[in-house]
Amino acid sequence: MKNDQQFDYIIVGAGSAGCVLANRLTEDPTVQVLLLESGGNDGSLFIRMPTALSYPLNTAKYNWSYLTEPEPFINNRRLDCHRGKVLGGSSSINGMVYVRGHAKDFDEWESLGAKNWSFADCLPYFKKSEDWLEGQDEYRGTGGPISVNLGNKMQNPLYRAFVEAGVEAGYTATDDYNGHTQEGFGAMQMSVKNGVRCSTSLGYLRAAKKRSNLTVKTKVLVEKVLLEGKRAVGIRCQSGKKTISYRARGEVIVSAGAIGSPHLLQLSGIGPKDVLDQAGIEVKHALPGVGQNLQDHLEFYFQYRCKQPITLNGKLGPLSKLLIGARWFFFKTGLGASNHFESCAFIRSKAGVEWPDLQYHFLPAAMRYDGRVAFDGHGFQVHIGHNKPKSKGWIKALSADPKHKPSIQFNYLQEQEDIEGFRACVRLTREILNQPAFDQYRDGEIQPGEQVASDEQIDEFVRSNVESAYHPSCACKMGEDEMAVVDSETKVHGIAGLRVVDSSIFPSITNGNLNAPTIMLAERAADLIKGVTPLVAERVDVGLIDGWETAQRTGTPKRSLREG
Repeated sequence: MKNDQQFDYIIVGAGSAGCVLANRLTEDPTVQVLLLESGGNDGSLFIRMPTALSYPLNTAKYNWSYLTEPEPFINNRRLDCHRGKVLGGSSSINGMVYVRGHAKDFDEWESLGAKNWSFADCLPYFKKSEDWLEGQDEYRGTGGPISVNLGNKMQNPLYRAFVEAGVEAGYTATDDYNGHTQEGFGAMQMSVKNGVRCSTSLGYLRAAKKRSNLTVKTKVLVEKVLLEGKRAVGIRCQSGKKTISYRARGEVIVSAGAIGSPHLLQLSGIGPKDVLDQAGIEVKHALPGVGQNLQDHLEFYFQYRCKQPITLNGKLGPLSKLLIGARWFFFKTGLGASNHFESCAFIRSKAGVEWPDLQYHFLPAAMRYDGRVAFDGHGFQVHIGHNKPKSKGWIKALSADPKHKPSIQFNYLQEQEDIEGFRACVRLTREILNQPAFDQYRDGEIQPGEQVASDEQIDEFVRSNVESAYHPSCACKMGEDEMAVVDSETKVHGIAGLRVVDSSIFPSITNGNLNAPTIMLAERAADLIKGVTPLVAERVDVGLIDGWETAQRTGTPKRSLREG
């Protein structure tokens, strides 16, 4: 055991939250901060180029490559649970889609016990974190570390056809789903800066690295948080062949991610007694909620053949890829500068749902996240998922060995409400894609297939084809009830000097991709850690659709499936 120097703060994990904390805490030059990351550098061109997102996502060098246990309610399938293992964490391997979530999601957090985490409290930190390039208003921020824009602004006509189809089906259009009104169809936003992925490593850590009071160590596997009684005093880690301990004069902050944080707490002897006993880990502090309340988003692809040769399926040949890559390399423009999710929608699955619980990502291609095509020829697809699931799962350490990955089970589709949500996904999406706006493009349904129509057929299709959207969260939830892991200041209940700051402390999953709310959470947590007065809450009008209590959408569809 080699004993190394002391720091005021030790941050475990240089991901979406950890990089934010490293930047904000080192703004005070009198504070010494140590940032530890299991992965390596994020300098790869495949990480930096937005269109190459499938490469880092499917590369073991950058990905923890977790697998779930056989999921009992989706035909015992084991699903991938991708998590970033590189500077920037999952923000360096994700799809760069920038979604805050609905304002009501954060009011829900406060109702679940996360005091002062309402949307009004969170809004100033969303604004602080972002550089919205499409114009400032009371909902949006400019000049922040994360650049947000509209990519290539829907140059492919299929993007606009999707928005038009939604309006034809009776839904609203929204100019900015991160602004006044989330519900509706419109342009999708991405975290890309000057044609380059804007991860938290680029946006936050690059500037912080220039400060002498920040020490960054990569390729370090943290074994456990060191405790003296009921106080965290440091961490023990593996670096190469060495075992090293680092001491914290102030606090240890666990930002190891949605899977890594609850696992590390359990490795440290903090968690449910039965889980720790079964794993052979000495119980230092029984905390039953660690690893519980695990939530995720599921999605599937709704795919059609395309009559016109205008899709990205025609850009997958070696020469096309070379030309796209060369233009991006030299100019940071063109197809290489986009994640290709440039239009989207947020709608409600049924009447009586107050805010959207379904999300669409439209893609002018028919392919998988791993880059494989669905068929020969041209096609388009929309990713659709039910985003407010009731089903919950768990994460459990299986041994005291930090190299032994935890057992993960989400219990996807355990609850009937989630099953019904996906039935709505199939029926509502088919109706939207059969609107007149797609008549000149649509050439036959590939998946699910028109024969999938009854409840039983839809349920079986979903069980067989649904995939994770890679949004695990909530397994160290914030609150005050007996299953809460951290309080409203992100402090672990019952352990002094220890916090958790990342998406694992969400009390409930938000309606949308999780990178933006994770960054916001870390921004606000940084102020709590520093002991400064949080930014003043900003109360703004939140757009809800009139008549949501009795109507699933605002207008009458121009054409129903039976008519068309």
